[in-house]
Amino acid sequence: MCKIIGITNRHLCDDDYFEQIDKISKLSLEAIVVREKDLNETEYEKLAQKVMEICDRNGTKCILHTYYDVAKKLKCRYIHVPLHILREHPELVDEFCEVGVSTHSVDEAVEAEKLGAAYITAGHVFATDCKKGLPPRGLDFLKNVCESTKIPVYAIGGIKRENIDSVIKCGAAGGCVMSSLMKY
Repeated sequence: MCKIIGITNRHLCDDDYFEQIDKISKLSLEAIVVREKDLNETEYEKLAQKVMEICDRNGTKCILHTYYDVAKKLKCRYIHVPLHILREHPELVDEFCEVGVSTHSVDEAVEAEKLGAAYITAGHVFATDCKKGLPPRGLDFLKNVCESTKIPVYAIGGIKRENIDSVIKCGAAGGCVMSSLMKY
């Protein structure tokens, strides 16, 4: 079974962001990652608290992104971080039920697993507006990552209904979707 993790980006929403979160949190997603990169820690905390309340009400796992102190303060049990943060703070794997890590190479994926990541995202696999001008890493990259680790790998970057089967054939547990969910 293919698992989908929703990634937030309030700038992509045509309607009210929190209404959009409510709508997608009622779907059968594996989780929603609150990834609002342009917010400072204080702004992120306010937004994350509301998103967590919505996800909790709808029975969807909410994963906070980068700001692990905010996650601790809000008693969120799940965090997703860039690899450099886990390198600097390996204790995070003991402080959260689950730590996910963003990776962009086989070496990074292997390192994240050794550091105790519960899952990784690997990308960007396909062309995406989020990484305009950067060539995608492709399916061979994804297959190599999946074959190099024992933890679940979620493809990220340009994941759509039309290409999710190819991601699964590479050995990924699923994919991360942003644009289509923020406009759903």
